[in-house]
Amino acid sequence: MKDKQLLSSVEQAIRMVPRGEYMSPAQLEFFRLRLEDERRKLLENAQSTLEQMQAIVSGPDPNDRASTEEKFSLEFRVRDRERKLLKKIEDALLRIEDGTYGWCTDTGEPIGIARLLARPTATLCIEAQERHELHERSYGV
Repeated sequence: MKDKQLLSSVEQAIRMVPRGEYMSPAQLEFFRLRLEDERRKLLENAQSTLEQMQAIVSGPDPNDRASTEEKFSLEFRVRDRERKLLKKIEDALLRIEDGTYGWCTDTGEPIGIARLLARPTATLCIEAQERHELHERSYGV
């Protein structure tokens, strides 16, 4: 509970940075730490899945094997989504390093603190994201 309160107060402080100081060193450090923590959690999940798979010995019962295979199938789908998220996290960390984090790759406008708090790997501002999604729906791209 205390960690959650601390995180909430840090997020409030990040939101309160004056507009002219968008993506200040303090904000960049906050997002860098947040992204690194998320990366660490994802890697721990992957390691845990690997250990679970190695520990399970498939029995001779076909129903047990089918159940185990279905469980692994679901785990693999989750890990695949996490693998894609890891790539986005790595890309976001690189953007922090090169000074482009927090800026829309389409328009060059600020993405916005609220959006980055909700989705730290965002590369598009809300307006550009909406245009992108509309284009996808319209053209099936």
